[in-house]
Amino acid sequence: MENWKLVRAVDLIDFNPRESIPKGSMAKKVAMESLQPFTRDISTYEFASFNGGSKFRNGDTLMARITPCLENGKTAQVNILDDGEIGFGSTEFIVLRAKPGESDENYIYYLAMSPILRDKAIKSMVGSSGRQRVQQSVLNDTEFFAPPLEEQIEIGRTLRALDDKIASNTQINHHLEQVAQAIFKSWFVDFNPFNGIMPDDWKTGSLLDIADYLNGLAMQRFRPSEGEIGFPVLKIKELRQGVCDSSSELCSPHIRSDYIVHDGDVVFSWSGSLLVDFWCGGDCGLNQHLFKVTSVKYDKWFYYGWTCHHLDRFIAMAADKATTMGHIKREALENAEILIPNDKDYAAIGKLLAPLYEQIIINRVESRKLALLRDSLFPRLMSGELSVADIGDAK
Repeated sequence: MENWKLVRAVDLIDFNPRESIPKGSMAKKVAMESLQPFTRDISTYEFASFNGGSKFRNGDTLMARITPCLENGKTAQVNILDDGEIGFGSTEFIVLRAKPGESDENYIYYLAMSPILRDKAIKSMVGSSGRQRVQQSVLNDTEFFAPPLEEQIEIGRTLRALDDKIASNTQINHHLEQVAQAIFKSWFVDFNPFNGIMPDDWKTGSLLDIADYLNGLAMQRFRPSEGEIGFPVLKIKELRQGVCDSSSELCSPHIRSDYIVHDGDVVFSWSGSLLVDFWCGGDCGLNQHLFKVTSVKYDKWFYYGWTCHHLDRFIAMAADKATTMGHIKREALENAEILIPNDKDYAAIGKLLAPLYEQIIINRVESRKLALLRDSLFPRLMSGELSVADIGDAK
């Protein structure tokens, strides 16, 4: 840290830089919902008429200024625009832009994600309960030690390489999932290999005929004993975000083995936000309101595909419930019709689908490990405890 110097955030960051979009003109719009927790890239955008909001260019960082979005990790780097294009978004974004000759855009993004700025922003929040916002003046005056521009660039490049690989895996998996869905539809819905007619020797059944749907435990009854290292509890929140974090509850490691979820297991949240997914976040305890889906007779691609096939109908059923948290009952699984091919066709379909889902799981597990590596490196790099050269020497 010999060349590092004490700076204020405004010395390196151009907060909410001035940009112009004519009123009523069409431009790319990023909603708060488009930012995923602790994810660099923006997932979605829309074209909309500009009537106000934050404005930004590629390379800028968007940080949520309002609770609980900031606490939930809604911070992203803009990458959806063309050269010279200006986009806009929620008024609840703080836009952070690197200053030419003073700072690097990738370094600024990781700075926004680090405790150096993030914790200060969260502690500065004021306002009524549930609508608290970051005090911009406090963020501007936040002091910290920062490296020279050359080292900022190296830090940003090192961390970005990890996020680039995670983003590549995500894009590949999106394509693989689309291919898998198309294959499933071709065989089981359109019967394309059979000239549009279901083979006579295929059978009908229900989801409960091909898989077991194990409901989770009320994990508050299974806390770790003193001195035990517990498992994270897999709840709907964790399933949706794909990982457990420091806020996840813990359960005893001595719960029954069938209630432990491992990488690659199929999990179905049947209450609240209905979702079917492969869990790739490490060993966890299965909480209530989640099904762990398994089968002793059929393969993962088969019962995953059929559960996904009925998901939209299940979501509609849950939305019909006059409760604060919609859900489906087990009878919905019993009434969900599926098709069981003959052994020859089953094997043929499996040769197509099983490798796709196996690769999706491999990619997601790799991404989780890369994220853990990134998260362990970046606070040490940002604080000067570790240098990029140290990482090179370790290799």
